[in-house]
Amino acid sequence: MNAVRRGGLGLVAWLAGIVFFLPIVWMALTSFHSEEDAATNPPSFGAAFTLDGYREFFGTDGGASPWPSLINSTVASVSSTLLVLVLALPAAYALSIRPVKKWTDVLFFFLSTKILPVVAGLLPIYLFARNTGLLDNIWLLVVLYTSMNLPIAVWMLQSFLSEVPVAVIEAAKVDGARLPTVLTRVVAPIALPGIAATALICFIFSWNELLFARVLTGVVAETAPVFLTGFITSQGLFLAKVCAASLVISLPVLAAGFAAQDKLVQGLSLGAVK
Repeated sequence: MNAVRRGGLGLVAWLAGIVFFLPIVWMALTSFHSEEDAATNPPSFGAAFTLDGYREFFGTDGGASPWPSLINSTVASVSSTLLVLVLALPAAYALSIRPVKKWTDVLFFFLSTKILPVVAGLLPIYLFARNTGLLDNIWLLVVLYTSMNLPIAVWMLQSFLSEVPVAVIEAAKVDGARLPTVLTRVVAPIALPGIAATALICFIFSWNELLFARVLTGVVAETAPVFLTGFITSQGLFLAKVCAASLVISLPVLAAGFAAQDKLVQGLSLGAVK
């Protein structure tokens, strides 16, 4: 009976995975069709393949190049993720291994900052950026993405670091290790799956962010999601072109998730089984 139940759960998991994967397959197939074939309803799966959508995305036909936007997204996402880890790791250490008074209230305060709608803080941030000359500046996005992802990173890392054996940390301190050494050489290697999961989630949130990038950037600091919205127009056909652009822009996130999938699974399941 248990074997039948496990088999049924496995089948349901496979079906759910296929359902979630089908839109990506559809998007990939549509990106290789011409605009006329992509616009047919129902879609023509037997239509001839073409690279016109990718040529237009990469600007080989005289259009705008996506590389500056892709580089901006990479700089903003990677830099903010590294800053988040540098700031969140000591904070999570203080809340888990050496908890402060009413540490649960501190964690709730961190999480409550994510409840505020992003659009509610858009106008003050825009006015600040305009008055300080930081509009269309990629480093403003780095600071914003860091502040946006820091609360959830502290929350996640606190649960991961709480599983680190205290005896190992105390042994390192007995040997004369100071706090930076304890964090980098003792805590970080043990909690590496959790740190990798946190970093990947922060990277995805930063890479996909659109609202602040749309309002606060122009030409110099334009990110990949903002560049993608430029393909949607009120005139003409753009479905195949948008699918091609969406697939290319999604590849860094998909590649990062695939490369860190073992660490991601370990990190997200850390502490689930005692």
